[in-house]
Amino acid sequence: MMSDLGYPNIHSDNVEAPNGHDPDDTFEQDLRNMLRDGPNISDSPATMQSGGVHSPSDGMVEDNDTFPPATSKPMGDSMYKSSSPSYASSTAAYNPSKGTVYSSGSQYGSSQGSAGVPGSQRFLENSKSKLDALKTWGVSTYKCTRQIISEKLGRGSRTVDLQLEAQIEVLRDTQRKYANILRLSKALTNHFYQVVLTQRALGEAFTDLAVKSPELQEEFTYNAETQRNLCKNGETLLGALNFFTSNVNTLCNKTMEDTLITVHQYESARIEYDAYRTDMEALQLQPRDSATVGKVEEAKRKYNVHKEKFDKLRGDVAIKLRFLEENKVKVMQKQLLLFHNAISSYFSGNQQALEATLKQFSIKLKPPSENQPSFLETDLQDQRH
Repeated sequence: MMSDLGYPNIHSDNVEAPNGHDPDDTFEQDLRNMLRDGPNISDSPATMQSGGVHSPSDGMVEDNDTFPPATSKPMGDSMYKSSSPSYASSTAAYNPSKGTVYSSGSQYGSSQGSAGVPGSQRFLENSKSKLDALKTWGVSTYKCTRQIISEKLGRGSRTVDLQLEAQIEVLRDTQRKYANILRLSKALTNHFYQVVLTQRALGEAFTDLAVKSPELQEEFTYNAETQRNLCKNGETLLGALNFFTSNVNTLCNKTMEDTLITVHQYESARIEYDAYRTDMEALQLQPRDSATVGKVEEAKRKYNVHKEKFDKLRGDVAIKLRFLEENKVKVMQKQLLLFHNAISSYFSGNQQALEATLKQFSIKLKPPSENQPSFLETDLQDQRH
């Protein structure tokens, strides 16, 4: 009777199939077909509720009715994966804190990847630029070192501007000689400073003895006045000597040194120019093929860049040498005239001529005061520093 109502046939006898199941029992097969034909998990978030699976067409099947017998194959992720080819790309990820569902498929992955691309791209670009700069520096250093060694050994050729090289050598020799003049003038100033200090101390001693020795008061007074005048004139001469050494120091250690820095840059550019010129000439002697043509063009490009830099620095050196020579003549004419007039006026005892020399060159001496150190003390402190 139950079979007439459409339910599966249930036999009460103990006849079993060879595999241990009733051959007419189709419950398990019907259950598998129903689950396979049911909706996918990705079709609607509402299909999973209270442990049951809802189908809009077939109604609801309870959990107790959907578990297969122990002999059936377990239902796991493999069943869902096999029944839905798009399982891996369409599964949903739920965020409990925000209550939203994020797709774990290609759309979410691409949006997250696009957000991280700019930072990684900037990092890669910075790393690449640093590596390129390091590579360029290493290649240039190697080429320049090879060029220097080949020149030292007499195997490599070098570019020489005979006129400019002669002017540079004259400049270096002039700087050495001016440095010697500066050293000697500073020594003279220091020695004369000690003489002035001695004259001042001697004048003070004569003054003290003039008070304590009435029988020699007149003689001590004359000598004290002489030493005070010599000390005063000595301070004036020290002002002229300090002015002379200061200007010679500026000319030697600043003006000439600035020109020599440009000369050093010019010599470095010359080495780079010769190194890349040698490479280009070596490549041009090789057999021409597709690989060699590209290397020759690249070598020509680098050669032209360094040639332009070399020519620019060579022009800068020539201009600075010309202006330095003009400036040196003007400065030394004035300083040598000052030195001559000051020395001759002092040792001839012409105080008026000595003071006129300082006025001629606008040299002002600081007057001593009670709260400030004297001119000699200030000058001594400057020389010690």
